[in-house]
Amino acid sequence: MNYNQYEYYSVKGGRRADQVESYRNPSISVKELRIMTDTIIEYKRFTHFETRVLKEPLEEITKHTSFNVTYEKVKKGRSIDSIVFHIEKKRMADDNSYKLDDRAYQEDKARKAETEDQLVLQAMDSPYTKLLIEHFLLSYLDLVDKKILVGLQKNVYPLYDELKELRGLNGVKDHLSYVRAKQEDYSKKNICKYLKKAIEQYLPTVKRQDLNHE
Repeated sequence: MNYNQYEYYSVKGGRRADQVESYRNPSISVKELRIMTDTIIEYKRFTHFETRVLKEPLEEITKHTSFNVTYEKVKKGRSIDSIVFHIEKKRMADDNSYKLDDRAYQEDKARKAETEDQLVLQAMDSPYTKLLIEHFLLSYLDLVDKKILVGLQKNVYPLYDELKELRGLNGVKDHLSYVRAKQEDYSKKNICKYLKKAIEQYLPTVKRQDLNHE
């Protein structure tokens, strides 16, 4: 009863719909279940077997875990041939697992992932990335960190564009030289935040200087 597989393949794909559903609603024959629970000899009457092997354990699972587990009996002829379990994850205050079945949510998630991939490619091609490496503000290891590249392209490079319009590319280089000279070790842990704060503090000064010279 691997619910984790259901969650994984519901998001990632790679399995047929019926296969994915079988992870949430697994079926097992009574014979296999008796072997697994070592009750081949015990509880000959199915009502006793059902109480001790199914009802009582599943009540405990539902009570003490994050899952609600129910079952249905499948007959073959007049006897019970197999059991189908139905597993549902309980909804917690901070639980978003219910969104697995929300198509709009999944499509939005896919769009965001695609947007992030585009930002990464743009950052890799940006001349600002090369300048940051040349000024030792980025390392080549940072280039494999998707979060850093997305943060730079989304939050830092647009501000560098503003500075470039005001001071040209050399103005950006001068700013990075200053930032590097003032950099503390702690800032390396969150380089995007550090660079964003630096340019946000510098741009108003540049704009005021330009106004004073008009």
